[in-house]
Amino acid sequence: MTDDSSIREGGLSRRGLLASSAAAGGAVWLLRGLIRPGSAHAAPAPPPGFPAGVDLHRRVYENWAGEIRTDQLWTCVPRGPQEVLDVVNWAHGAGWKVRAQGKRHGWAPLTVADGTPATARVVLLDTTAHLTAMSLERRADDGSAEVRVQTGATLEDLLAFAGARGHGVVSAPAPGELSVGGALAIGAHGTAVPAVGESPSPGHGYGSLSNLVTELTAVVWDAASGRYVLRTVGRAEPDCGALLAHLGRSLVTEAVLRVGTDHNLRCQSFVDIPATELFAAPGAPAGTRTLAGFVDRTGRAEAIWFAFTDKPWLKVWSVSPHRPLAARAVDEPYNYPFSDSLPEPVARLAGSLVSGAWASAPLFGRVQYLLTKVALTGDITDVLLSDDLVREVLTGDVLTHLLAGGLRSDLWGASRNLLQYVRPTTLRETANGYAVLVRRADLQWVVSQFADFYRTLLAQYAARGEYPVNGQVEIRVTGLEDPSACGVPGAQPPLLSALRPRPDRPDADTAVWIDVLSLPGTPALHRFYREIEQFLLALDGDRASVRVEWSKGWAYTDTAAWSDPDVLARHIPAGHRAGGGPGWDEAVTALDRLDPHHVLSSPFLDTLLR
Repeated sequence: MTDDSSIREGGLSRRGLLASSAAAGGAVWLLRGLIRPGSAHAAPAPPPGFPAGVDLHRRVYENWAGEIRTDQLWTCVPRGPQEVLDVVNWAHGAGWKVRAQGKRHGWAPLTVADGTPATARVVLLDTTAHLTAMSLERRADDGSAEVRVQTGATLEDLLAFAGARGHGVVSAPAPGELSVGGALAIGAHGTAVPAVGESPSPGHGYGSLSNLVTELTAVVWDAASGRYVLRTVGRAEPDCGALLAHLGRSLVTEAVLRVGTDHNLRCQSFVDIPATELFAAPGAPAGTRTLAGFVDRTGRAEAIWFAFTDKPWLKVWSVSPHRPLAARAVDEPYNYPFSDSLPEPVARLAGSLVSGAWASAPLFGRVQYLLTKVALTGDITDVLLSDDLVREVLTGDVLTHLLAGGLRSDLWGASRNLLQYVRPTTLRETANGYAVLVRRADLQWVVSQFADFYRTLLAQYAARGEYPVNGQVEIRVTGLEDPSACGVPGAQPPLLSALRPRPDRPDADTAVWIDVLSLPGTPALHRFYREIEQFLLALDGDRASVRVEWSKGWAYTDTAAWSDPDVLARHIPAGHRAGGGPGWDEAVTALDRLDPHHVLSSPFLDTLLR
């Protein structure tokens, strides 16, 4: 009989797997979505002169993946826009900074940097407790409407509010627990382009959520009064272009967004298409199931490709006014509970990775894929035929629980119920992020180029005993910003949006978003991300334009993100200057003019936006 301690994959034995609960304890916050900020508590000596009556306490700031964590910083909770102004004007006079925070669901250090000490003269401003009001501003004869929303509200609440009144958006980020202000600041997006033959309904657009804004209210400097004031900026005003995706360099308290008539969607999942087929090079034989082919048919697709597996999880959305006979109707968002909350044995496996068994990444990838396949299709054949290690994780109890929830490979319902599917309890991974702008005809070329490079690079690292990726590749496809979608004549484009079109390339109408996810702290991850980044930047040329995804990881050295001076000072600005027209320089100039004292800035943003 074989001793189970000798049955290993990448250094994790069966016995080690079964005993890894204790080792996983240090990573449970990653697995269960438990944020670890320090308990909010009053400090004995608040900053001198801080506005009376504004709730102020000390709190640790920690971002989504835990890679950015500070000492306990002063954090205030204003009850309305006037208190926001009071805090900003106090900060100006006292020599402090004000950094707006929403739900902290981001990766980049756009709010504060990792390790910011308690002595820093910065106060965080939490909008999510009170700045959450929303109202239906107006309803147009064409079926569109405008929703006025304060920026501390969540996207989940915004879409629920619009949906209850018969309105929605074409696409949105999968997590609903994002603040509206945070989403607009970085040009948040979903996945959608027009299907072949599809024309958008009034109020709908295929770019970022920022592109739907018709007006916004921001904190800006008023030279005449020598104070910061609230100013409402219409979409046709030049300054609006800089404020639509300001990266945290401004503070927006309210926005009005145009939304269209809501459309029911069908979401079908496929887990049987090999990556070599889905991401095949252009010119593949007829009948090949390519990502571009799915996008042409429905306009809406996302591929999730778990590390060291050969068949991605492909989600395909289509507009479907009436429920197809085979589809399961859903009346709430978050319909993939198996990915929101990992079963305990799978959580233990993730915990063992974080505790040092990094070479178990191939096992973890297989487990994630098989868990997804069982939950979606009910097919347990591959699990039963798998090796002992897989079956130690995906036990009979786990399979029974997955099957008891009902199959989820074909869902139908109101748009928000299909677009939002990531809860805060999902596995907390780090991610890089890039948008590759191309002609629609080159979509498949981009994904095939990337897939070949990624697969080869992953194998090269594994051959050296390095396993930098234990998460998944996520690929989405969107259109670029079309200011006419907001319905305002003369509307300005979001100048710093990764989706702003290049005036010299009107045929480049599509963005392919590429993210690679892995658990924070994985050895060799930054070096791997750097090689991915350098490969993508090398695509920038006559056929493609490459921009970073603001909320994710970029500018990698071998040991850190947001640190490569060449990417920060040259590639990023050049990507937004290319093609002419208003862009990087105009946005930086406007943001500096609206906040000349840099009260609403940070050392990182001052370095980036120069």
